[in-house]
Amino acid sequence: MTSKPNPPYSYEIEVYQDGLKDKRPSISFDPLDWEALAKERLSADSFGYVWGSAGTRETDNNNRAAFKKWGIVPSRLVKSDFPSLKTKLFGDEYEFPIAIAPVGVLRIFHRDGEEAVASAADADNVTYILSSASSTSIEDAAKANGNGSRWFQLYWPPNEQNDITVSILNRAKAANYKVLVVTLDTYILGWRPSDLSNGYNPFLRKDNIGVEIGFSDPVFRKKFKEEHGKEIEDDMATAASDWAHTIFPGTSHGWEDLEFLRKHWDGPIVLKGIQSVQDAKLAVQHGMQGIVVSNHGGRQQDGGVGSLDVLPDIVDAVGQDIEVIFDSGVRCGADVIKALALGAKMVLVGRPYVYGLAISGREGVRHVLRSILGDLNLNLHLSGIKSVSPEHLNRSVLKQLR
Repeated sequence: MTSKPNPPYSYEIEVYQDGLKDKRPSISFDPLDWEALAKERLSADSFGYVWGSAGTRETDNNNRAAFKKWGIVPSRLVKSDFPSLKTKLFGDEYEFPIAIAPVGVLRIFHRDGEEAVASAADADNVTYILSSASSTSIEDAAKANGNGSRWFQLYWPPNEQNDITVSILNRAKAANYKVLVVTLDTYILGWRPSDLSNGYNPFLRKDNIGVEIGFSDPVFRKKFKEEHGKEIEDDMATAASDWAHTIFPGTSHGWEDLEFLRKHWDGPIVLKGIQSVQDAKLAVQHGMQGIVVSNHGGRQQDGGVGSLDVLPDIVDAVGQDIEVIFDSGVRCGADVIKALALGAKMVLVGRPYVYGLAISGREGVRHVLRSILGDLNLNLHLSGIKSVSPEHLNRSVLKQLR
């Protein structure tokens, strides 16, 4: 990754120096403002898609409530420099313990979509995870990400389409995506009232938004032409529907199918969507290198447990055997601290950066990333926590409030 000389807390210094010249930030620093600012700029369809959750939003609400059950207990008179944010996963060192969560269809939020996000991630040394539901090809997203650290998220086609899966994995490897993140909870889209009320499914429209990885895939293109006797560009509505049913086939894979991925991917494989100790143990048994404790931000299943609520038990069960990553409900630096203290090695940020993209494109994403990292940096320092290493950041810095 490209070296970035300024520590995260320097963003605060920059803003206050600009303030001396009567220059105020163009975007609020309050994480709770970003959603409303994005809503002002988006259509009802687009905002409903990113904001929406399954059913009555109970799972989404439980995600946020879970963070409020823990408080950070500071230590005083701790002599140290600003804390190191470096973390290690899969034998590699990462500059920061946060990563861009894979979110699809980013061009419905800003015309620059995935390329803006990939570029912002590179600029701020944050790991970028490209969604299978991208509006940009694997190769173009990699180009925008430059020398950045990048992983690839797979919505897994059915076994009958293994040739497409292999093609996608080969493309991702060739484009220098280092880690494969396999989403387990989205083999069909959840019951999302906001999208249903708008009659809006971005994957079925006659454009390349959400389906570009398929449209740019040689195996999918060949199969489409053989079946329909025409090119994708001649019937984009049918092609979009075909690809949507390829990556959201309606039925789940089984644990035994993971062996196929192991044969065709020579880097770490991470399973995203783990919510139980039993499934975490099965991931270890099947030779996976990592898991993401996630409920898809509450977007897939209603009435679910908060993701942070299940993290400690999962870490206790498998944390010595597999890398544990956290996702769902993260909004600020304090949230990141709590997830790391409870045993996660890295934390994924989702909706906040999408809101930043909607507000101001690449610079909006950078603002969100720099804000969360600056908040994390200062919050750790003021808490007397010397680094994000488990030696310094662990459950001893937390108190359970309820």
